[in-house]
Amino acid sequence: MSEEELFSFDTHDKSEAEKITAPRYSYWKSVFRVFFKKKINIIMLAVLLILILFAYIYPMFSGYDKFANITDASMKHLTPSASIAKNGFSIHEILGRGGSGESTFDAVWNGARISISFAFSCAIINMTLGVIIGAIWGFSKKFDLIMTEVYNIVGNVPLTLVVSVLVLVMSSSFGTMVFAMTVTGWLFIAYFFRTQVIIIRDREYNLASRCLGTSIFKIAIRNILPFMTSIIVTLAAAEIPSYISYEVFLSYIGMGMADMSLGKLIFQYESSMAISGWQFEFWSPVIVVSIITVVLYVVGQNLGDASDPRTHM
Repeated sequence: MSEEELFSFDTHDKSEAEKITAPRYSYWKSVFRVFFKKKINIIMLAVLLILILFAYIYPMFSGYDKFANITDASMKHLTPSASIAKNGFSIHEILGRGGSGESTFDAVWNGARISISFAFSCAIINMTLGVIIGAIWGFSKKFDLIMTEVYNIVGNVPLTLVVSVLVLVMSSSFGTMVFAMTVTGWLFIAYFFRTQVIIIRDREYNLASRCLGTSIFKIAIRNILPFMTSIIVTLAAAEIPSYISYEVFLSYIGMGMADMSLGKLIFQYESSMAISGWQFEFWSPVIVVSIITVVLYVVGQNLGDASDPRTHM
């Protein structure tokens, strides 16, 4: 045999050895794959979409005017059947008429728009400030000394007292309520994330980043926050419904915003229950508030579970 038959040059490309043959992993693609695997999540997401459409799209075309029939006594406090009999069947009459002669159906969805906007505004501000400051708070020992003292002082002041004072001093507008709920609200979220960061701040990759001269801010944003994505989503899922519930509570005790939110509607319609017994004008906003909070909580919690990489196996 000749040498040419026994041996041949290797033509293998060394760059091929660097290629990964495993399928490309996409974190968010895996999150949504796990999330949509459960049928209950699809149902809840569909309900949430319907709620948002009615809350934001329907009021644009409903022509809602609370005082349009205020001088017509025959239009006030009508049950659905009485309202349909008087005005004919339409979507505006299916929940009856309120104390000012307004359509209860239109009033509820106009209030839902305000309440949902309020909840999301508070959640975005508090979560953004709380997560970023909490990450830095837990990683920087100097910053920890200052913020711990601030938390010990401010954290002992009841949030209801802060909101009440600000509403009385400033006004009861939408902007004032958002400011009152966020001026100290982010601090409690930041403290929660501070404890989470302390658990992982001394891991090897964070120590290596500090040795290489990486700033604390970059370590917090790039190393720590992505690690806690599922925790952030889960906390946001609990925060958003809680703001709606808190707004309803403040309105119920007379400290809510001047805008006709769901809480304000419940507060105003309470008197009809005491006078006339069962009234759709009272139970309608109560039911809508309950549905919104439950749907937001379930969707958020299941999305938080799907955000945990351990569920992507």
